[in-house]
Amino acid sequence: MAGTVMLAYYFEYTDTFTVHVQGFFCYDTAYTKPYLGPEDSSAVPPVLLYAVVAGLPTLLITVTETVLFLVQYTSKEFDRSEKTVATGDCCYLNPLVRRTFRFLGVYTFGLFTVDIFVNAGQVVTGNLAPYFLTVCKPNYTALGCQQALRYISHQEACTGNQDDILRARKTFPSKEAALSVYAALYLAMYVTCTVQAKGTRLAKPVLSLGLMCLAFLTGLNRVAEYRNHWSDVIAGFIIGTAIATFLVVCVVHNFKGKLLLSEELPAEQLPNTAVMNMGRVESPLEKYIASQVTISNLFLMPVVFRQ
Repeated sequence: MAGTVMLAYYFEYTDTFTVHVQGFFCYDTAYTKPYLGPEDSSAVPPVLLYAVVAGLPTLLITVTETVLFLVQYTSKEFDRSEKTVATGDCCYLNPLVRRTFRFLGVYTFGLFTVDIFVNAGQVVTGNLAPYFLTVCKPNYTALGCQQALRYISHQEACTGNQDDILRARKTFPSKEAALSVYAALYLAMYVTCTVQAKGTRLAKPVLSLGLMCLAFLTGLNRVAEYRNHWSDVIAGFIIGTAIATFLVVCVVHNFKGKLLLSEELPAEQLPNTAVMNMGRVESPLEKYIASQVTISNLFLMPVVFRQ
């Protein structure tokens, strides 16, 4: 987790990784869309997106785990079951705390992983935003753009604000689309796999589809405000979906686990005396020797009777 956080920090707040400078054609209409201002002026600003992506899963998972724990606590003979889970020689955790930290920890790890994948793609490709030429403000006369098919590849062609230009070179894939669909899919799968109460047959798909709809609208907003291309949003959706599915299926195993531990010990924790009580299994060599001894006794029996 520490390594993942550090790598995400280097991608976000340092110039350790240089963004690839991608060229453009003169008067290319794909990059002449209007610039609607910084990200804070968007309909889905980064502050709102990050707050929802970080706060909503934390609140929903914590409340759901607490409710499920209390329901199971009042419906079973809790006094006869294990109340703690040993996590080491000296530390013990309540199963509720253990499950909550496990699911939230995996979710947080996935957030930083999505951020790393997205930033790596943006740095390597250097794909231009639809409003790139608007903030680049190239001097077409000095660049010799008498014809639209002239290709400009050097970075000094732009005369606009350098921060806006750098941001316009980092659009593929869309970070907002990847984070939103990752959070929505993780929560949707959590609710579907965890909540098994009666009367939730319709509530679970409604909540899951509502979350996915919000993620889809976030991607649409990026395209509508000319901040990303369709390809950027689709690539972000694919990254977020793939990472969420992998973590849920292969890491937390569809959120399986016990809120209360049963009083029966696992097989590996049974005392060694249990092995002593098991029936002894003879080897093939022992069976062969026993059969030979039996045959020899049959041949010796007539001699004994004669004597």
